[in-house]
Amino acid sequence: MSPSIFVETLRPLSTRMPRVVREQEVLRIAASLPPSDTGKELDVARREILAWTQKRSGGRLPPEAWRFESFEYLSGGRNSVGVRMTLGLADVWAIRADDPDKTVAGRIWTHEIVIGTMPGSAPRLSVRQLISSPEDEPKYEPHSPGFIQQLSETCGIFEPSRQLQHIPWEICSEAETEELVDLLLDSDRTIPVFVLTTGWSSSASIQAPLVDAFSLSRATVGNAHVVVLPQEFAALLTERFGKQRSVFGGAVRAYMPGFNEDANPYDHRLVIADLIRVPGGAEQSIRWLRSLAAIESIKRTRLGHDVRAFSSVKKAKLESTAEDLEKQGAGDSAKLVTANERLKALQESLEEAERWEKVLSDEHAREEQRAQAAEEQLRASSFRIQALMDQLQSQGPDREAGSTPSPKTWGQLTAWCDTELAGMVSLAPSARKGIKSADFEDLELVVRCIRWLAADCRQWRINGGDGSLRELVIEDGIRNSPCGGDEYDTDWQGRRYTADWHIKNGGNTRDPKRCLRIYYFWEPNSQQIVITDMPAHRRTGMT
Repeated sequence: MSPSIFVETLRPLSTRMPRVVREQEVLRIAASLPPSDTGKELDVARREILAWTQKRSGGRLPPEAWRFESFEYLSGGRNSVGVRMTLGLADVWAIRADDPDKTVAGRIWTHEIVIGTMPGSAPRLSVRQLISSPEDEPKYEPHSPGFIQQLSETCGIFEPSRQLQHIPWEICSEAETEELVDLLLDSDRTIPVFVLTTGWSSSASIQAPLVDAFSLSRATVGNAHVVVLPQEFAALLTERFGKQRSVFGGAVRAYMPGFNEDANPYDHRLVIADLIRVPGGAEQSIRWLRSLAAIESIKRTRLGHDVRAFSSVKKAKLESTAEDLEKQGAGDSAKLVTANERLKALQESLEEAERWEKVLSDEHAREEQRAQAAEEQLRASSFRIQALMDQLQSQGPDREAGSTPSPKTWGQLTAWCDTELAGMVSLAPSARKGIKSADFEDLELVVRCIRWLAADCRQWRINGGDGSLRELVIEDGIRNSPCGGDEYDTDWQGRRYTADWHIKNGGNTRDPKRCLRIYYFWEPNSQQIVITDMPAHRRTGMT
């Protein structure tokens, strides 16, 4: 029997079988509420959440809910459950609410909200948005829940770096631009900053960005800062970070947490104005930014630490209740009811853990597929670049690598390597750090050595001639040689390599102003030299 006949034979049976409902996490929000001695702001936040929940419940929540006590509201697909508990000085209020999708049958949105307070610290807010659906791959556009916008308006919500707003931050002065720079460089920042620039114009009127900043702000409030940067102030970012890491001329850039002056520009994706201006480009850009904010919110928060699952709060509440009953000498019937509820809560926790394990396993498999595809594309691109370089060389005399003027300062060297020698030489993070604090006095010599790596050394490697590189003199007093006892293992793009070669100058000195060392290895998949450390001598177990 052919596979197609087998499938057609079983099709009537499959239509009568119950469809598997899958639950997956869409986004998370981890924030703080303003501290209050009286607790009024905290009560305002709880009421806003309850009012939002009641609008989707199809009825009225019970009085216990409005007293911020534990409650249950069951209404066929619109269930809401609340838990209130105290553990020592901690006070925890949590709610889980279901909301059926208005357009897709069988799809249910679930929100888990937990607010925890401790004396002397700001209340912590955690939110999880989940979707349950029988669809194999539900299609949706992530959007922060409406109560987050309401909280930002009424009482304010904060992440470590800044207040979270449901409207874009419009830069109006050089002082505010400097404030934006501080936000981008803040090591405590936990969410992306989407910088939307205005286009070039000779008009005196203020131009709007090419994408809808207000729509994007509402959709990502809690998970991203949205900033509108007029062209007149965009130049300040370029002066500070260079063209590779700035944004201007109507383009949009997503500055991820951890950004700094030496960050890899490709980790902070830029959408150029020409792509936004094409039909549908602005809408596509907003969809991508919304998805990025949601995905990053899950990647960058830890379940059980930054964000709490409702099931964990419910389980803790039941355990506390069981302990209280035991202390009070309650009867067996009361203990049995509590034990059954605890058993049910444990089962729910187990099911959630299994679902989360499945999500992680599926995501790991997808990442492996994406990494494999990216590596294949990188190899193909490397071969294509090499073919074009060979073709150019065959048409004329050998030329010095690159046409951009050589860097004149150490601060320009990183950007020069990233642009002029892309695909030939890459700088590892440790090398970028070494460049930033370099004391070596002869920058021109360093540039000549890196050009040699990009041209002669790389060509020898491509042709399999690594043996001919041993103790090779690059110029008077400068030679290329194996590291010997100074070689070391290093990580590069998720893999382990050995930095086993270096360029060095002569003389028995370790003075960082005169001692040159450029450590590197050959990466065969991308066919490029990776510089792992420079320009000083590394300290190792041998030295």
